[in-house]
Amino acid sequence: MTGRTSVAPHDQGEARLSSGRIAWTMLRVTGSVAVLVTVYYLLPLDHSSTPAAVTILVTGLAAFVAQVAVQVRLIIRSRFPGLRAAEALGISVPLFLLLFAGTYVVLAAISASNFGGHLSHTDGLYFAVTVFSTVGFGDITAKTETARLVVTGQMIADLIILGLAIKVILGAVRHGRGDRTR
Repeated sequence: MTGRTSVAPHDQGEARLSSGRIAWTMLRVTGSVAVLVTVYYLLPLDHSSTPAAVTILVTGLAAFVAQVAVQVRLIIRSRFPGLRAAEALGISVPLFLLLFAGTYVVLAAISASNFGGHLSHTDGLYFAVTVFSTVGFGDITAKTETARLVVTGQMIADLIILGLAIKVILGAVRHGRGDRTR
């Protein structure tokens, strides 16, 4: 007996995961999120119209779905599907939150009555994260039917993101790991 532990065939790829690869992935996620946040803060969302708000949200959600679909394919084909899935979630969740944050800023700019006052970019992001985390402090609330419908849409989408998207990504990890063992 040599004292070495054997690694199951399905874990061999993950066992060779280096700290350098993990660091590079963390750097890519950090860089991607930094770019997303920078773009969010640079967009003149507080000078937009209702059609702009709808366009931003619909286009953004379509881009989000496309991004998740691409990520699932990349996870399945990856040598390190678990790491790739962590990267996908690390980019997808902030993108999702920024889409709704942008929509809230636009809605507040269209009518101060939507949220009871002006929302800055930071306020919009804070409110989107508050809704996502289901904390609901009550300092910012949707006051009109339009704003309440958008917030309700985010709540439903949050449940879908937490349920379906995570299930799909984890399924892709299992599929990717299964392909390597065959």
